[in-house]
Amino acid sequence: MKRYCLALDLKDDPQLIAEYEYWHQAENGWPEVKRSILDAGITEMQIYRTGNRLMMIMETNDQFNATAKAAADAGNPKVQEWEQLMWKFQQPLPWAKEGEKWVMMEQIFQL
Repeated sequence: MKRYCLALDLKDDPQLIAEYEYWHQAENGWPEVKRSILDAGITEMQIYRTGNRLMMIMETNDQFNATAKAAADAGNPKVQEWEQLMWKFQQPLPWAKEGEKWVMMEQIFQL
């Protein structure tokens, strides 16, 4: 098992944040997107929010490959539709590379 932590900002607008949270409630998520996540080898995913900052924790099987997941997503019209919808709410972190959405966080402490 591998664990990844990623960060992303939402637009600092209470109405947009509420709508983003609506789309992330279990009953409102798109089954095709959930299937793409599971098919990639992501076994657990959680998103936390403070203010307009998001943190995602992903646990994956040992075969997970982020490059392969990105390629599969690029070829999946429903995932691309979801990503377009999410950009309504999201904004890149100030230090994100061009076109980068979720930014991998570096672990700096472990107990």
